[in-house]
Amino acid sequence: MTRQPDDIALDRRNFLKVFMAAGGAGALGALATQARASAVQTKARIVILGAGAAGTALANRLVDRLSGASITIVDGRKQHLYQPGFTLIAAGLKPASYSVTSTTDWLPSGVTLVEEAAANIDPVARKVTTASGKDLEYDFLILATGLTLDYGQIEGMSMDLIGKNGIGSVYAGPDYAALTYAEMSRFTEKGGVGLFSRPATEMKCAGAPLKYAFLTDDIARRKGTRGKLEMVYAAHNKALFSVPIVNEKLRMLFEDRGIEVRRDHVMSAIDPGKKIATFQTPDGPKDIGYDFTNIIPPMRAPDVVLNSPLPWQDGPWVKQGWAEVDKHTLRHVRFPEVFAVGDIAGVPKGKTAASVKWQVPVVEDHLVAALSGKEGTASFDGYTSCPMITRIGRAMLIEFDYKDNLVPSFPGVIAPLEELWVSWLMKEVALKATYNAMLRGRA
Repeated sequence: MTRQPDDIALDRRNFLKVFMAAGGAGALGALATQARASAVQTKARIVILGAGAAGTALANRLVDRLSGASITIVDGRKQHLYQPGFTLIAAGLKPASYSVTSTTDWLPSGVTLVEEAAANIDPVARKVTTASGKDLEYDFLILATGLTLDYGQIEGMSMDLIGKNGIGSVYAGPDYAALTYAEMSRFTEKGGVGLFSRPATEMKCAGAPLKYAFLTDDIARRKGTRGKLEMVYAAHNKALFSVPIVNEKLRMLFEDRGIEVRRDHVMSAIDPGKKIATFQTPDGPKDIGYDFTNIIPPMRAPDVVLNSPLPWQDGPWVKQGWAEVDKHTLRHVRFPEVFAVGDIAGVPKGKTAASVKWQVPVVEDHLVAALSGKEGTASFDGYTSCPMITRIGRAMLIEFDYKDNLVPSFPGVIAPLEELWVSWLMKEVALKATYNAMLRGRA
């Protein structure tokens, strides 16, 4: 899908200009009516695993595109979590409730919600079995399960340690993000060693570990206590970021802020009592002491996908379980009636909410085309967006594709490698509105 600059609002005034130029609410209503009038008639059984951002957005779009289809979402979670908000919660800028709504708030009428987890996928029989033993047969299956935070891969680590004795973990959820802020706040008052790292696995929002190092540094500077802190970032390989030009910019910023980088360090164990983290390095295990650390666990596919025939069978992701899909169509390469969207997709880029916004229309296009006896034409180019917070009130709006090209939505307006207030505004204000519109199938 081709991105257009008007898809993201710079501020409220520009958003209103775009909205009015499109004809306002009446235009949206007219577009929805037109979509329903031209809906594809089908009796297809479509099962979507996961009611997160990707699954919900796709369900809302398919309801308008298809008439007569049986659309079922399988997800036992009662709450929908706005995950881009976790960093703001962990910075003390938003309450935990900022990221929490009900799963059912976002689901359209005409979709059946099975409120339990999926336990097994049989892609040969085209059948999903739920945790209670219910069988759901499908004509098309959409994997939108998200991923699993595997804290157990770090020896000595468990989620009940978060918010205690200098241990935080922003990714764990909104309540844990709030606990992380409390620990970080105490650390920036007392001082000591702040230790930040990321796993060697694929992960959602790979910029988040860097953002939290920047935020901790900035909060200490605002308190006038930065001189009490030693900041260490343990990079999992030789780079801070996968895009070379962004990596160099971050290297310069870390150097300017006095954040030490230790490369080729992957956390393997933690001793909460001694406040020591152990890292695997090319030279063997190395210990780093800390007074505060933000734990980013290894990430992998949920068991229902990991233990199915659907993951990659060879290559670097075998043990992580990501679905083996074509990186442009997001269609499974061995089971063409299966698609994957969001974090679970085994593609080189794209584990962000912004990527979901561009992946969902691609899956919609190919699925609807298949139901019409046609070939889809939409293609996902790996678009990934990271509002890289570098301090409270400033961020870099970094957007890139599979080829590591920077693909700014506002060329000549927002410089992607400059710390700007407007990029911060995109993260703090505009992103949630865009996200909510995406969930409704309108963005």
